[in-house]
Order: sequence, then C-alpha cells, then structure tokens
Amino acid sequence: MTQRGRTTRSTGPTGRPRRADGPRGGDRVGGPRVDLAARRSRLRAVIEPVVNAAGYDLEDVSVSRAGRRHVVRVIVDADGGISLDAVADVSRAVSAALDAAEESGGDILAGEYQLEVSSPGVDRPLTLPRHWRRNVGRLVKVTVRAPLPGQRAEQRAEQPAGDRQVTGRVVEADDERVVLETDSGRAEFAHAELGPGRVQVEFHRLDEVADDELDEVADDESGDSSDIDDIDDEDDVEDEER
Repeated sequence: MTQRGRTTRSTGPTGRPRRADGPRGGDRVGGPRVDLAARRSRLRAVIEPVVNAAGYDLEDVSVSRAGRRHVVRVIVDADGGISLDAVADVSRAVSAALDAAEESGGDILAGEYQLEVSSPGVDRPLTLPRHWRRNVGRLVKVTVRAPLPGQRAEQRAEQPAGDRQVTGRVVEADDERVVLETDSGRAEFAHAELGPGRVQVEFHRLDEVADDELDEVADDESGDSSDIDDIDDEDDVEDEER
C-alpha cells in the first residue's frame, strides 16, 4: 500500500540555515502590504518545473505567515500515489531550487521560511480530470449541475440550474467524463457538469468481516484458553507435591 505523508524542511540540503536577515521590501514595517498572491506566483514558477521533472504533478502551493516566518506548503501527487521517500526527495529538490533562486538574486521570500511538502489528503476536493482518475474505486459526493434547455456543456459551470447532490462510487474516469455507481444505477457525467467532488470516508462494519477471519479469531481464542488450562494443571501438580 502506498504511504502518503508530509515532510518539513527548515534548512537547505547542506544544513545551511534559511536566510533570516530581517524584514525587507514589502515586509518592512510601515511599508506596503505584502502581496501573498504575488509571492505564491513566484514560488510556483520556481517549484513547478522541479516537481514536474521528478515525474509528479504540483497540485498546490500556498504561503502564509507564522509569526516572523513564512510557511510554504507544497502539495504533490502522481498516478498510484506518492511514497514518503518520494515526498522527501521532492522536498530536497524544491529546497535546493529555492536556495538557488534566492542566491541568483530572486526575491522569492523575505526573511526566514519553512518548507512543507505533502501529498493530498482525502479531504482535498476533486476538481481536475486526473483527480477523478486517481480516485477510481472510492465513494464520492459531488454536486451535479443540471443543464438549462439548449445549454452547451461548457456553459453549465457559469449558469447552473437545478443543482443536486449525488453520492456514488467512481468506476471510470478519463479526460472527458466520470462514471459513478449510485444507488439507482450507473450514471455518466461530463466534467463540466460536476462541481468539486469530496471523497467519503468509509468504515467497515463487523458483519462485513469475512467468515474465515472470524474463524481465525475463534481459533486464537480457543488456543488461549487451552494454554490457561495447562497452566492450571501445572499448579495442581505443584500443590500435590507439597
């Protein structure tokens, strides 16, 4: 099973501390307010080629403030998921790229920052065809946009009418459509008809456990009781000898 997780780096690959030379530029006290959207755009321009070169997709880049320090969060994914080792490799590569961009004179982030690289969690919405493809087999809830009479598919996202919630298991997904297995049967939707999908967490009930697994549990319990009987018998022998 592919492991998924997060790695955090606050130093470069050689252990050199992040630059912490105090407020500069837009972060200066009394200066213009920092445009985090602009910083995010600059970060993405540096990070995305590195992630793509490693064979993964860059799902999101966000930057926020934590006291006097920035926190840069990078989310990456791939078909079949991404392992913890791969996340660590991407983190080192991204860290090196950010260091190189700063050393070449690029004002990526003013002051000290912390880098966090992770894979998407189950709570991340499905918005792109590859998101749906990577979640085939999972139970998903999604808003389906009902078309107006004569409305083309590309217009539905701009002018929804009669939206409805649908819950179903993703059985097929490609660049054009998604097929869901619902309580009323299979239904096919174009991506333009779907809002952001949400993966539903499923819990297995006890009555769904296979019979052979229950038998194994019963055998283990019976084995434990026989061991207890043997111990009791040994105690009786010791009592008789005394």
